[in-house]
Amino acid sequence: MLQKFNPKNKNIQIWVGDKLYPREEAKVSVFDSSVQGGDTVWEGLRVYKEGILHLEQHLDRMYDSAKALAFEHVPSRQFVKDAIKKTLEANKMDEDVHIRLTLSRGEKVTSGMDPRLNQKGSCLIVLAEWKPLVYDNESGIRVITSTQRRNGPQYLDSKIHHSNLLNNILAKIQANVAGVDAAIMLDDRGFVAELNDTNLFLVKNGILYTPHANACLHGITRGFVIELANSNGIPCHEKDLSLVEFYNADEVFATGTMGELTPVVEIDGRKIESVTGSDIRNQLSIFMFDNLGNRCEKL
Repeated sequence: MLQKFNPKNKNIQIWVGDKLYPREEAKVSVFDSSVQGGDTVWEGLRVYKEGILHLEQHLDRMYDSAKALAFEHVPSRQFVKDAIKKTLEANKMDEDVHIRLTLSRGEKVTSGMDPRLNQKGSCLIVLAEWKPLVYDNESGIRVITSTQRRNGPQYLDSKIHHSNLLNNILAKIQANVAGVDAAIMLDDRGFVAELNDTNLFLVKNGILYTPHANACLHGITRGFVIELANSNGIPCHEKDLSLVEFYNADEVFATGTMGELTPVVEIDGRKIESVTGSDIRNQLSIFMFDNLGNRCEKL
């Protein structure tokens, strides 16, 4: 599903470094690590009327990723929160907003790979846009299986939420060429990892399953769904799952900050049809919205 430009975003203010800039002036140096090697970490945040969903968990993951990549002179948690608040206030945004929160290793003194060339500290970018959910959660999405594998920890650990997304982009290109909405990415053993942009769950005989978070992102919405299932009496298991298991599931759905809980209605031309009348995704969606007030933070 191709996202469209929203005219409301034409004159937004964007935080870069230490202050806000108009959209047309919001830029980084050609020496910035985001340009030099995709050397950044990021988080996608969703703003509801109740506040920013799971803000603390997103910031935890961002700081963990920055530590894993040995970033130096990282802005404080309070600085990041203040930058987010000022960005939202400047744009008069309070719901139906997506924030792309990016932390770059920063500007280099000369082009090159060596992090020792980064001597100006990390660079924070807060890009907040008016944006609906990326997928149609009523009609669902159609997907194919990509030939592009998801990284395992022996190559580049997916626990680092980095911006070097070329393998995911290649998978998305295959989905575009096939005329579907997204692509399933397998791990190096051939088990399902996730979609190119969201985590995956399946339901079979009343039991909820999701792949181990080995070659997939340990998604925050994924974790929320597992927690909600466990607290509401829905059996949930993490395990290696094959494509055949997904083809024959009663339900398949994707989870992510940008899409919430999205039904997958077709995989590689196979219709996902519940012969049992399973409706666990809808139940979990209700549980999620019932818990928003407790999980959102107002700045």
